[in-house]
Amino acid sequence: MLDLALMSYVGVMSITPGPNNLMLAASGVNFGFRRTVPHMLGISSGHAFQVAVVAAALAFILNWLTAIRVPLAIAGCIYLLWLSWQIWRAGEPGAGGNAKPMGLFGAAAFQWLNPKAWVMVINTAILFMPSHGNLLSNAVLLALLCGLINLPCIGVWALAGDRMRHWLATARGLRLFNGTMAALMAGTAVWLMVDELMLVL
Repeated sequence: MLDLALMSYVGVMSITPGPNNLMLAASGVNFGFRRTVPHMLGISSGHAFQVAVVAAALAFILNWLTAIRVPLAIAGCIYLLWLSWQIWRAGEPGAGGNAKPMGLFGAAAFQWLNPKAWVMVINTAILFMPSHGNLLSNAVLLALLCGLINLPCIGVWALAGDRMRHWLATARGLRLFNGTMAALMAGTAVWLMVDELMLVL
């Protein structure tokens, strides 16, 4: 099952910009790499669990997804807009206060609202789930492989954010960075919402 096509697909989808990676870069800047690790682990474990569920129940999910796709996409986009606002309001690196990085469970749960994660997971299940053998064990193996490929790819974003901290130590520099990350995420949310609504209109 661990072939070059799977590694390439999951690697490219994991490392390219998206809501998870924008949040990780912002968390790396605002909280450092070490405090961002639970967020990274939450994304990878949430991704792996989502792959397992979707791959194991592919036929059911594809029929059911049509009915819930738009509400799920809208909920995910609204959540992305809220996260954009939170990034915009983030303080200086190490400033403490009420700000804290996203944790493992929050990041894992977010995968179910992340439109990019749904596209990635459904395509992975369709393209790489073996049609022979035990359905459950194949789904679990595929999920573990996806999680293992995903983690170092998303770690690049958290590490990049951490390395940028010393350049963004001023309130102005950090405000500019957080504003840019927030605008990119808000733009992603609006684009995804418009894209979903165009499909049903």
